[in-house]
Amino acid sequence: MIAVAAARTRRIRISLVVGALALFALLYAPQPVLPQIAESFALSPGTAALLVSAATLGLAVAAVPLGTLSEALGRRRTMIASLVSAELLGLVLPWVRAFWLLVGLRLVQGVLIAGLAAVAVAYLVAETGAAAMGTTMGLYVAGTTLGGMTGRLLGGIAGDVLGWHGGLLAVALLGAVCTVLFVLLLPAERGHRRQQLRWRPLLRGLAAALRDPVLYAPFLVAALGMGAFVAVYNVLVFRLTGPPLLVPPALAALAFLAYAAGTVTAPLAGRLADARGRVPVLLAALGVALLGLALMLAAQFALIVLGLVVFTGGFFGAHSVASGWVGVRASPDARGQASAVYQFAYYGGSSVGGVLGGLAYGAWGWTGMTAVLTCWFVIAGIGVLLARGGSGQVVSGS
Repeated sequence: MIAVAAARTRRIRISLVVGALALFALLYAPQPVLPQIAESFALSPGTAALLVSAATLGLAVAAVPLGTLSEALGRRRTMIASLVSAELLGLVLPWVRAFWLLVGLRLVQGVLIAGLAAVAVAYLVAETGAAAMGTTMGLYVAGTTLGGMTGRLLGGIAGDVLGWHGGLLAVALLGAVCTVLFVLLLPAERGHRRQQLRWRPLLRGLAAALRDPVLYAPFLVAALGMGAFVAVYNVLVFRLTGPPLLVPPALAALAFLAYAAGTVTAPLAGRLADARGRVPVLLAALGVALLGLALMLAAQFALIVLGLVVFTGGFFGAHSVASGWVGVRASPDARGQASAVYQFAYYGGSSVGGVLGGLAYGAWGWTGMTAVLTCWFVIAGIGVLLARGGSGQVVSGS
C-alpha cells in the first residue's frame, strides 16, 4: 500500500510539472518576440507588452470564479478542460494578423488557463497531503520555471528565424505535447469530495480565505513579486537588443536560460521552508531577488545575465514558499478559494506590474524601473514580517 501510494504521488507530481510547463509556455509565449511584434505593427514596447498583460489579466479575473467552481465541478475535470481549450487557442494565435484581435484572444486564453493555475495547489494538497507540501510545491514551481524558460527560449530562437508567427507556433506545438501527457498522467481525485453547486457555501469558503490576515502576506508577495518579475522580463529583450548593447535577438533569447535557476531554487526553498519555517526562507529569497536586481544595473551583458539568474532564482524561491504557505494555512473548506485568491494576486500583479514596469522603463530607463521594483520587494518583505508578528504558527510553517 505504501509503495502504491508513493507511486501515485510521483505520478501526480510528474503530471502537474508537465501541466505547469505547458501553462507557462503558453502564457508567456509572446514575450521573447515582443520586439518583432512591435516592429511588425509599429508599436511602442509598452503597447506590444499588452499581449502578455492581456493573458495574465484574463487569468487573474477568472482565477477566483473557476477556483470556486472547481469545488463543485471537480478539480481534475476543471484542470484538463482548462489546459486543452487554452492549447487549442494557442494553435490559432500564430495565424492572426490583427494586433488588437491578438490582444483579445490572449485575454480569452488567459481566462481558459485560469482553470489549471487556480486549482493546481488545492489538488496537490488534497491528493498528496500537507506533510511535505514545501517539497511538492517546489517541484510544481520548478515545472512553471521550466515552462517559462523553454517557451521563451524556443519562441525567441524560432522567432529570430521564422518571425514572431513561427515563434508562437513553436511554443504552441510544445504545449500540445505537454497537454497530451498531462491528460494521460493526471490521476482521478481521491482526497476531494465535490460540493453541490450552491453559491452560498462556496462563497463562505472564499470569505474564510479573505478573513485570515496571515494569508495577506503570501498574497502580497505574489502580487508585488510577480509584478516585478514580469516587468523585468518584458523589458529585458528591448534593453539587450537596443543600444548600446545591440545583442542579436537569438543571443538575447539565451538570457531566458536564467529561468533554470528557478528549477533549482524552487524545490530547495520548499524543502528549507519545511525544515526551517516559511518566514525566514521567504525573506531570504526576497533578499536574493533584490541582489539580482542590483547586479542587473551593470552595462555588461555577462553581468546582466548573472543578475538575471540571481533575480530569477530568488523570485521563484519566494513564490514556491508563498504558494505552499497558502495551501497549508487555508482551512480544508476554503483551500480551493484561497489558492484562487493567491492566483488572482499573482497574475493580477503580473498584468499591472508588467504595464507599470514598462512605463517606468520608458520614463526613467532601467535604473528608474529598478528603483520602483526595489520598493515593491521591500513592501512585500514588510508584509511577511507583519504576518509573522500576527501569528506564532507561521514561523513553524502552518
